Amino acid sequence: MAGKGKVLLSITGFSPQRWYELLSAEREVVLEPDGPADPSIEYAVVWKQKPGLLAKLPNLKVIFSIGAGVDHLFADPNLPAAPIIRVVDENLTQHMVEYVLWRVFDHHRQGQLYRIQQTKKAWHEPQQRPASDISVGIMGLGNLGRAAAEALKGVGFHVNGWSRRPQEAAGVTTYCGDAGLVPFLNATDILVVLLPLTEATKGIISYGLLKELRRRNGLGGAVLINAGRGKLQRDADILRALDDGTLKEASLDVFEVEPLPKTSPMWNHPKVFVTPHAAATSDPTHLVPPMLEQMDAFERGEPLENVVDRAAGY
Repeated sequence: MAGKGKVLLSITGFSPQRWYELLSAEREVVLEPDGPADPSIEYAVVWKQKPGLLAKLPNLKVIFSIGAGVDHLFADPNLPAAPIIRVVDENLTQHMVEYVLWRVFDHHRQGQLYRIQQTKKAWHEPQQRPASDISVGIMGLGNLGRAAAEALKGVGFHVNGWSRRPQEAAGVTTYCGDAGLVPFLNATDILVVLLPLTEATKGIISYGLLKELRRRNGLGGAVLINAGRGKLQRDADILRALDDGTLKEASLDVFEVEPLPKTSPMWNHPKVFVTPHAAATSDPTHLVPPMLEQMDAFERGEPLENVVDRAAGY
């Protein structure tokens, strides 16, 4: 490990043990700085680190986020100027694609209705439209959104995509910016939210937005799937949309407050499918090796990959 920069591992919310073991195989790793201005630390691997923890480290060169999102980092008002590396990993992407396909198919193939019928011992086959009659709209065309779009196209759905800035994706009808948002929603039956959380996207999944989704379709109503960030949505607005028929159903992996409080009506709502922020978990077995590779490459003078655009927030 001689000549290799020391790593600060700062994780809250779950055990850092496995991350520590894998990082320590090739680097010296500490869980706390040796004083607030520890000069020995060159890299930080973090998830919801304590505010101000990184600000005084004079030789910090690179910050690695262990989650797909980096909003937890920008929540620190004293975040230093070191480049931030976001997670791009085939395993994490595959998990997200699986989740999106699972939830889209469940809504498309009337899973909720069949579960209700089973409790009533009812033998009834509803009308089933082909996937080609259904438009799935993906908000967020980054790595996860593009991979999900490709998978959905592969099984026959028409796919729309919306992003803040112009993007192109083969076989996807794309929209962008404020001007493209309503046309995108008007053409979408199942809305899949995979946006990053920024000041521009906070609370974007509102009642007004959900009202613009297409409801005259083979599903019998519009559907929301959010596997992005909880603060993208307004929970109360989603409940209102479900209760008045603006939404037929919703699959929610994220919420404004997490863990979802036991008092939340989401738990028992007949039109809501809840998962505990589990759509695409960060597996250290798959994520630590590319982090270590990036550190080695950086020390060889090679450029960093997957660097966060601080101006855009992702």
